[in-house]
Formats: sequence, C-alpha cells, structure tokens
Amino acid sequence: MIGAHLGAATTIIERARSGSGQVPVVQSFFDEPTNTVSYVVHDPAIREAAVIDSVLDYDAAAGRTSFASADAIIAHVKAEGLTVTWLLETHAHADHLSAAPYLKEHLGGQLAIGREIIHVQNVFGKIFNEGTEFARDGSEFDRLFEDGDRFQIGGLEAVALHVPGHTPADLAYVIGDAVFTGDTLFMPDYGTARADFPGGDSRQLYRSIRRLMALPERTRLFHCHDYKAAGRDTFAWETTVGAQRAGNVHVHEGVGEDEFVAMRDARDATLSMPKLILPSIQVNMRGGHLPEPESNGTRYLKIPLDVL
Repeated sequence: MIGAHLGAATTIIERARSGSGQVPVVQSFFDEPTNTVSYVVHDPAIREAAVIDSVLDYDAAAGRTSFASADAIIAHVKAEGLTVTWLLETHAHADHLSAAPYLKEHLGGQLAIGREIIHVQNVFGKIFNEGTEFARDGSEFDRLFEDGDRFQIGGLEAVALHVPGHTPADLAYVIGDAVFTGDTLFMPDYGTARADFPGGDSRQLYRSIRRLMALPERTRLFHCHDYKAAGRDTFAWETTVGAQRAGNVHVHEGVGEDEFVAMRDARDATLSMPKLILPSIQVNMRGGHLPEPESNGTRYLKIPLDVL
C-alpha cells in the first residue's frame, strides 16, 4: 500500500507540473520567535485554500496568548478573497501552539491531522494526568487522515502521506506539485528533525525521508521550520526533492539507514527540550484548544516535574 500511495502522490505532482492539474499558490508566514513557517495554499482558479501549521502567539514568561500571527493569515485570506476549507496540522507540534481554533472561528474550514494523533493523546494524556473528560480519540479534530487519504482544495488534488519518526503522527501533505513536510526534513544545509520525543524513532524517520525523496526531483518541498544553518544569513524554507537528495547534510543519497540512525541518535542525545514543549503539546493534542477554565474562570497549563 505504501508504494501505491506514493504512486498516487507522484501522479498528482506530475499532473500539476504538466499543466493537466492545478499548481497551488503558496504564501508563507514566518514566526521568528518559534522559527515556524505557516502556509496558506490556494487554488488560483476556484480560490479555495488550506492553512497549514498555524501559530498562536504565546509569551511563556507572562503566560499570555495573542493573535498577531493568526491575524496576519486572516488578513491575507480576506485580501485575496479566499475561502478556507482546510486547517491542516502536520503533527502535534512541540515548539509552538496551534491557532487552528481561532482561525476556524474566523475563517471556517475543517481541522485535520493524522490518525496517529490518538497515540500521542494517550501518551501525553498520561504525562499530563488528564482526566476522563479528555477523550483521547481524536474527536477534537474534524478529520483524521490515514496514510494515502485523498482530498481536494478547490481543484487542487491532494494526498496525505504518513511519515512517522519525528513523532508517531507526522503527515506530509502533497498538494499539486508541492509537499508540506512538517518537521520531517529541514533545508538541505540544516538536515533533519530530531526523533527522541516519546514515540519518536530515528529508523522510522529515515524510512519516511526516503519515501519523500522517492518523489519526482523537481517537486517543491516546504518545511515547517528554519534555524539558519551555519554560514547562511537568511531564513529559508523552500527547496526541492532533487536538492535534498543531492545535498542534505544528514541524509543525502548514499547515506545508509544504520549510518543515519547512529548520527541522529547521537545528535539527539545532545539536544535540550524545546522551550515550549510543555504548553505546546498539552494544547496541540487538543487540536489547539486551551484547557477548560477552572472554577475561578482562569485556564491553567500544567508543568509535570521530573518526567521528560
């Protein structure tokens, strides 16, 4: 089935590049405090759109949320006369809070993520000692994609590919000739995502990356983060399959699975936890919804001690 799903993705990409399918218009929004890139992807003919990996601004020191990043997306959607039909999450992020519920309130659209979010909810539901009111069945989302699920954004053909490794639930979205990789890959000069979160697996990550690298070499890749590799002065987040095959510093062609796993595991052992992992995960596993207010009307986030 994996090969069949990859074949479907290749067909969508080739149709877009040949002119027999729509080529998406992609607008990026970079949030420097979290090094996150959000995207608005739209069909230029029908003007339907998807928002991918949105950011809710969060001041960790003050415990305050705000909406400047999300409002910039809303302003763009309205200025372009777009109708949002999808709010897509590549996974439950550990570095920023999702603004999907806020965007859904203002723009509409179905909120979607991979079905393996249920696994993430179960793992972190225990870590945060969530009660029975936290369902852990993915019901916070409107759609749970399986590997190979097809969908439309206006006239744009799209398919969800399961690319686990960074987390168990990671998806890449193939939309026309563009692929939104989430955290699986970074720019070629920066490399690949960590695989040491609960449920992560460097061997799975390698296989997921090889799956993406089997797509046509001119396929556009859009990544969810950039941290400016050493020697590069500007942020960047768009590249191609061919550039990744030739030049990814961690996993270019010729790097074997065992070699990659040894490198990735050793590198991950030196990394500190993301600064916003604790607030991010407990919000994002709820589809971006904040915990319910307590009896005093205030919402609270938990900080489990000596667990991660």
